[in-house]
Amino acid sequence: GLGFCFIAAFTRTRTCPSRKKRNYRMKIAYTLSLFAIGLGFTITAPVAAQQKTGEPRRTRIALGPQLVPSYPGSDTIAIRSLIDVSRADVGEDFKFEAPDESFGFAVIRVSNLSLGPSLGFEGERSSDDVGGLPEIDFSFELGGFAQLEIGENLRFRAEARQGGTGHDGFISVLSADYVLRDSDRQLLSFGPRVTITDTNYQNAYFGIRPGDSSSGLPAFDADGGVQSVGATLGYIQQFSPRWGIYSYAKYDRLIGDPAGSPVVAAFGSGDQFAGGIALTYTFGRGIE
Repeated sequence: GLGFCFIAAFTRTRTCPSRKKRNYRMKIAYTLSLFAIGLGFTITAPVAAQQKTGEPRRTRIALGPQLVPSYPGSDTIAIRSLIDVSRADVGEDFKFEAPDESFGFAVIRVSNLSLGPSLGFEGERSSDDVGGLPEIDFSFELGGFAQLEIGENLRFRAEARQGGTGHDGFISVLSADYVLRDSDRQLLSFGPRVTITDTNYQNAYFGIRPGDSSSGLPAFDADGGVQSVGATLGYIQQFSPRWGIYSYAKYDRLIGDPAGSPVVAAFGSGDQFAGGIALTYTFGRGIE
């Protein structure tokens, strides 16, 4: 399946000089690229498999809004689109995907272990957001994931990605989910999260260089390590064979250098909340 989000609106009204317009066009380009890649792997590949096996498939699409921190360490919220596409053979349940995992697809499956690429991105941070500190452009991240399923109720996942734009840092997310489900009619998942980032990532969002004195904050060097710990709760409920809801809530707490950063103390928050709700529609044979 496919699970990802893209920037739809901001919580603040800002001036938009030419560089901002170029950055905005870059965001749109990256968003469309992710969308095209996702649709390519969730539609063309399954269609090929259907032609090969002759078995029909079902498709469930979720679409709605979600609220997330505007950038790491922010105390403001951005509204983004929440999109998820899942596919399954008739007679099989849709495969579980955590609502906060990045876009990815398995290319290697060995028993209950899956490996594949992982794509992520982070919205820009304006200089105005942090009292004149350097802005951080839209960040596109590329890497991979490893996923281990133990029985029907427990899943472990590790993601590792390197930023190619924006923060230019490394980020890894470790997660575990306990899953309770009644086929595709109802699903509840919950579990812990640990986010680990390198020095480049942490200094981009939480560090202050000695020359960045316009903010009035002291210089601060953020070393790499554990950035945050938290938990995610997901819930899917089917109302009819076709229609249902897809929702989640998430909380992360900054720790280590990010928690002690003057940037967070002056302009942000150590408490990071996110959540969203989407309407789902199932194509093909409905959910009984």
